[in-house]
Amino acid sequence: MADLLSQRSATDIFGDPIDSQPLWFKKNAFLEENFDSEAYIADLRTFVPFDNLRSELQSHLSSLKHELIELINRDYADFVNLSTKLVDVDGTILRMRAPLTELREKILQFRDSVESSLAALQNGLRQRAEASSAREVLELLLDTFHVVSKVEKLIKELPSVPTDWSNGDNASPENGSLSNGTSLQHAENDTNLRETQSMLLERIASEMNRLKFYITHAQNFPFIENMEKRIQSASLLLDASLGHCFVDGLEHRDANVIYNCLRAYAAIDNTTGAEEIFRTTIVSPLIQKIIPHGSSQTVDGEAGDELQKDYQQLMQYIEKDCKFLLEISSTANSGLHVFDFLANSILKELLLAIQKGKPGAFALGRPTEFLKHYKSSLGFLAFLEGYCPSRSAVLKFRSAAIYIEFMKQWNVGVYFTVRFQEIAGDLETVLAETSLTPAHNLDSNQGNSRDLTLNQSLRLLESLRLCWREDVLVLSSSDKFLRLSLQLLSRYSTWLSSGLDNRKLARTGSSADWAISAVPEDFIFVMHDIDYLVTELDGDYLGHVLQLLGSCPVEVLDLVKHSILQGGKLLKDLVPRIMNTMIESLVEKSVEDLRHIKAITSTYRMTNKPLPVRHSAYVSGVLRPLKAFLDGERATTYLTAEARKELLLRAAEEITGRYYELAADLVNVARKTESSLQRIRQGAQRRAGASSDVSDHNVSDTDKICMQLFLDIQEYGRNLAALGVTAADISAYRSLWQCVAPANRQSEINF
Repeated sequence: MADLLSQRSATDIFGDPIDSQPLWFKKNAFLEENFDSEAYIADLRTFVPFDNLRSELQSHLSSLKHELIELINRDYADFVNLSTKLVDVDGTILRMRAPLTELREKILQFRDSVESSLAALQNGLRQRAEASSAREVLELLLDTFHVVSKVEKLIKELPSVPTDWSNGDNASPENGSLSNGTSLQHAENDTNLRETQSMLLERIASEMNRLKFYITHAQNFPFIENMEKRIQSASLLLDASLGHCFVDGLEHRDANVIYNCLRAYAAIDNTTGAEEIFRTTIVSPLIQKIIPHGSSQTVDGEAGDELQKDYQQLMQYIEKDCKFLLEISSTANSGLHVFDFLANSILKELLLAIQKGKPGAFALGRPTEFLKHYKSSLGFLAFLEGYCPSRSAVLKFRSAAIYIEFMKQWNVGVYFTVRFQEIAGDLETVLAETSLTPAHNLDSNQGNSRDLTLNQSLRLLESLRLCWREDVLVLSSSDKFLRLSLQLLSRYSTWLSSGLDNRKLARTGSSADWAISAVPEDFIFVMHDIDYLVTELDGDYLGHVLQLLGSCPVEVLDLVKHSILQGGKLLKDLVPRIMNTMIESLVEKSVEDLRHIKAITSTYRMTNKPLPVRHSAYVSGVLRPLKAFLDGERATTYLTAEARKELLLRAAEEITGRYYELAADLVNVARKTESSLQRIRQGAQRRAGASSDVSDHNVSDTDKICMQLFLDIQEYGRNLAALGVTAADISAYRSLWQCVAPANRQSEINF
């Protein structure tokens, strides 16, 4: 029993030891190498109160101290003897220091020896590098001297070299051949000699290329400076000899000679010289025959600036006289792709000839002729691009400076400005008129529903078509012409919209005053023209534009289509406003006759007239403006059946609504007046002692007025039926019937 009690006393109620530590307290964590007290406390504080943590740490500290004391007491004898065993430590240290010091001295001596050896080695390597560099320079100078001597020797070996070639006379067109005596004439006539000369020149050019390389790497040396005159002299002789040989090859169309000369020009990096010789020797005489451009040969006038025929002749000449060289320069793997005879020879000479011989071709004063010349020039450039062997060659040709200069002469931006002012100005002039003007086909009485009726609309359509006409449009500026087309549509729509606004607000003093003076029949023309223009925009016009832009991506074509259709929608949205304007005008005319309804009150008020038996005279005139409008020539010709029906129904509803307002107001006033008069009479009769029902059997004035209105609306209903409108279908008419019809006629509308 005592054992059980002692066992229970050492545990709590749950069977755990009283001094046991909680599960969250890990003593082993303190023994880890990367133990961080702050991180440890921060982790535990998220779920352990601070007081509990502190108490556990203090308890653990006490246990550690207790264990330390126990360890010291257990091994106390060893602990005390620890200090007695540390004897003669200093002597041990001195005995260890001596060999270490000796080893350090030996290491220092070895290090000094290595450093001295390294310095000597580096000095030797530097001297060796200097010697090697000096040797390279010497070899370079010797090679330079040998190459110069070799070039001079090879130049002397040229057959029949003229003594005056060194003066730089580089094969002028007048000379055209090597004129230096009998030996030279023999060389011109001897193909083998000419080819040998070209091969030798190619070899000399190769040596000159080596010489340029050497000079580049041996600049600022006195030896090279002393040889500069010899090098220049050799270079001049080479240029002169190569120029004459190239001219000779061009004149005789010797493919081998030309090929060798071109390789020589490429070797010395003098492509410009070959291009210039070809331009002055072959191209210039050909173009001079087609476009004379001497000081006294400039041609004036429109006919003199024609380029189409000139380009055709030039194409024939190029095919005949220039194709051989172009084919040689475009030979695959020949290295002659560095030459650009198309741009720097043919196109350069052509631009010079046009500028001097036909400067009017670039003039923008005659835009039609300018565009014709521009398109002809594009066709000629496309012809030249046909000689390019690859796409990269085409790109190189288009990026050439002379090509860019040639295209700058054709100022397409200014051309569009001229066309913009011309097209937009014509439309603006017509829209500035203060009245609508019929088109020419209406003036001659030949118009029909398939034609435009107004001069303003006709000018708009002509302007829209003009933007995409072949002799006006420039495809590279098609975006500008599309914007101009949309601007024309917007301007026409604004003109119509402003006119309708001014008519509604009765404003004057602007270019849209046409709508104020316009009669309803004029708006028939406007609505017909809008329908015609929308149909044209959605049909043939859009198809023509998309056909011209067929080479554009699908996304671009979709945007173009959407923009044009949006312009047509802008016009179409004006049709309801025009319809409203016509209806308002017709209603106002009809209301003028409806105002006669007020005379009914004066006819039957305080009179002894009997009940009316027929309708009033004004009724016949209420619908007369509407009928005359619908039966008119313009409405029958230009209004569609749907538009006629819509206009008739809406106008009838508006007129009937105004009729109801006037009649209801008239009846209400009459009834109020009748009630007031009846009260007055009854008061007078009571004061006189008379019976109050003397007039109960008489018909009142209000009844007479209502009967007259009832007869009138019956006739009005018959007139509506004559126009094709069922009066009972109009809510305002039903309300009017209920207002004035007798009690026994309220349930059914008939007349």
